[in-house]
Amino acid sequence: MFEAVEGLVDEHAALEQQLGAPETHADQRLAKRLNQRYAALSATVAAYREWQQLLADLGAARELAGEDPAFAAEADELEARRAGVEGLLQRLLIPRDPADDKDTILEVKSGEGGEESALFAGDLLRMYTRFAERKGWRTEVLDAAESDLGGYKSVTLAVKAKGTPDPGEAPFAQLKFEGGVHRVQRVPVTESQGRVHTSAAGVLVMPEAEQVDVSIDDSDLRIDVYRSSGPGGQSVNTTDSAVRITHLPTGIVASCQNEKSQLQNKEQAMRILRARILAAAQEEADAEASQARKSQVRTVDRSERIRTYNYPENRISDHRTGYKAYNLDAVLDGDLQPVLDSCLEADLAAGLESLET
Repeated sequence: MFEAVEGLVDEHAALEQQLGAPETHADQRLAKRLNQRYAALSATVAAYREWQQLLADLGAARELAGEDPAFAAEADELEARRAGVEGLLQRLLIPRDPADDKDTILEVKSGEGGEESALFAGDLLRMYTRFAERKGWRTEVLDAAESDLGGYKSVTLAVKAKGTPDPGEAPFAQLKFEGGVHRVQRVPVTESQGRVHTSAAGVLVMPEAEQVDVSIDDSDLRIDVYRSSGPGGQSVNTTDSAVRITHLPTGIVASCQNEKSQLQNKEQAMRILRARILAAAQEEADAEASQARKSQVRTVDRSERIRTYNYPENRISDHRTGYKAYNLDAVLDGDLQPVLDSCLEADLAAGLESLET
């Protein structure tokens, strides 16, 4: 039934040998990538071995049940355990997004609603930062353009796990369904009549690309430097330290002005650029893929309005999964996991359905 797992068992054993070799750990990037793959396969291999053992035990119990009724009860118990492990193994065999083991870069941009939208973008940034703290992840603001009232016209946040996370627990795997339009309904600070307004902010979620993931030729880059500016356009830097990098073959642009030195801004802009190039390449690959490949890259739609944050009712609603709860204040303080789980469960259900068809 699970013939395909034998190949994964062999790969798991080969990875174990490779990770035991001292030369592997001389290349930290390689070691990290192999560790991630090994961890991803370990749960599948363990479940498969348990399933095989239960099958053997179940066969023996059924043979002995004719002689001793006690073995019939044991067979029933083993059958229930086998069914549970079989269901787990099926879920583990659902094709995973290859980027699920990666850290992530989030971009939050204000949209319709002016200053109110920028303030909401700041609220979303705080929500993701607080959620990352709960998960034990590190966060770093790579670039930010603040608004006059203290919100953000745009802000780019890197989220990194510590060590090697368990399968499905890496930042991108957890946060990838946050991409889309987030709508807020509340009384803006600029509203004198107390009326509820609707505004929106956009979120883009990308796996953070390492240098081994994306090859960029220096000759394909145009690097411009300019003077950093703060809220209201006032100069906050008397030197041309801000950096804008354009990848000429794709036209993709990344910029950074947060750091004081031009070199630091260039390094941060390159991190953003690599992530954007990787995300664009994955989107192109998905678009050109066969129907079979598309069924593997099933996702809850990330491109449209995905969620509403209603302040008067303290309500949060996810329009893709039907999730609704009246604890918006807690969610904005970082209690985001139940909302994310509704997306992850919908994605899992779609994957199981695709395996059955």
